[in-house]
Amino acid sequence: MQAPLYQVKAEFFRMLGHPVRIRVLELLQNGPVSVRDLLLDIDVEPSNLSQQLAVLRRSGIVVSTREGATVNYALAGGDVAELLRAARRILTELLTGQSALLAELQDSEQHGRPEHSEQPEQPAAHVRH
Repeated sequence: MQAPLYQVKAEFFRMLGHPVRIRVLELLQNGPVSVRDLLLDIDVEPSNLSQQLAVLRRSGIVVSTREGATVNYALAGGDVAELLRAARRILTELLTGQSALLAELQDSEQHGRPEHSEQPEQPAAHVRH
């Protein structure tokens, strides 16, 4: 029996859930990069980078090619780069909202005013169809 799609998606996001893997994917967005250059840009031990690259390679997100003694990595497709751009947009929106809230809190504290309080949302009535 095949795993449900939501479970496969969760496993995909878990696979992405490591800072070194995310950084590697970010660095590969502009084209292939050698392992040597990845090591210069990412402050990790070579064995750690190798382990994370292996996870990405097994998942099919990156591909590797060898040119003599140099191993280069590249994204397997453009959708991963689009996913990273979407994550950046989402985080920008979230952090913008948080910084606006922080500014409001700091302003109210500086001026000795109580925070603006909104009425709590009422739970939506459950409608049966």
